[in-house]
Amino acid sequence: MRGILLAGGTGSRLYPLTEVTNKHLLPVGREPMLFHPLRKLINAGIHEIMVITGVEHIGDIVGTLKSGRQFDAEFTYRVQEEAGGIAQALGLCEKFAAGEKCAVILGDNIFQDEFGEHVKDFEAMDEGAMLFLKKVMDPQRFGVAHIDGDGRVLGIEEKPKEPKSEYAVTGIYFYDPVCFDVIRNLRPSARGELEITDVNNHYIRGRKMVSRILKGWWTDAGTFESLTQASRLVLQEAG
Repeated sequence: MRGILLAGGTGSRLYPLTEVTNKHLLPVGREPMLFHPLRKLINAGIHEIMVITGVEHIGDIVGTLKSGRQFDAEFTYRVQEEAGGIAQALGLCEKFAAGEKCAVILGDNIFQDEFGEHVKDFEAMDEGAMLFLKKVMDPQRFGVAHIDGDGRVLGIEEKPKEPKSEYAVTGIYFYDPVCFDVIRNLRPSARGELEITDVNNHYIRGRKMVSRILKGWWTDAGTFESLTQASRLVLQEAG
């Protein structure tokens, strides 16, 4: 199974810090933000990882991560030349995936849970995709998953006024190689991007999207408030 870390975007909500560096290199606790999701992949036994970032800061990203040897991993890099969406970034990884399943994680998502057992579960599946969900107090702020009693995802609503569940979609996704066929046939949304929601909906329509519920804390680190929260949680965990 291959790993894909998405570390692009403009980081506009963290301006002016992101005027001079990539958002994912800002500190969370005692390390750069993107070290945290990287370690989740590596701890789960995924050591071949592609890092996707933008043109402006590719040198800083490579200079920080280098070959991956310090993580006991092997990194490959790819540039997303425009803000084309998460699905477009994932589509750049098709040759890297080489027909294997892949674990995709957003570089500004900070998790407490480990994923090793979930990777084993997903590798045992013949086909499909897996979403990771977290029960939240304010689901209307997120993409919200409607699931059945077996954890199969029946639908996802983006920031619904009346959510059908309390389960927010987090920033980690497992896909089989079919995802690349789906991406090749996507059309840009109204905002001109290839949407990961459209990829997820393909699997949902085929009843091939399952879910797992995170037990520990989860936050993104894309705003000043959530960046502070992420650092607080990481430092508390480290003791």
